[in-house]
Amino acid sequence: MSRRCELTGVGPMVGNNSSHANNKTKRRYLPNLNDVTLQSEALGRGVKLRITAAALRTVDHRGGLDAFLAKSKDTELSANALKVKKAISKIGNAAALSADA
Repeated sequence: MSRRCELTGVGPMVGNNSSHANNKTKRRYLPNLNDVTLQSEALGRGVKLRITAAALRTVDHRGGLDAFLAKSKDTELSANALKVKKAISKIGNAAALSADA
């Protein structure tokens, strides 16, 4: 399992540890990943994702998983999140077509 957020694409960063004597050694800053189940109103079910704590706050701020995925770029999303986004847009398009008829 990769250490990458499925919604924002955030991954590990590289930096230095700095000792008291100012010696530098390489280190990795890992993202704060959490396994969560987010509810999709359009699909009517939960979706399991591995996302950062910051992404979870952003999802809440934007009004849920459906609204977050509608605004997000496809290049940032994982394959699993892309499938969910396509399914949500498919249901949205079908609902819009039935409302016009």
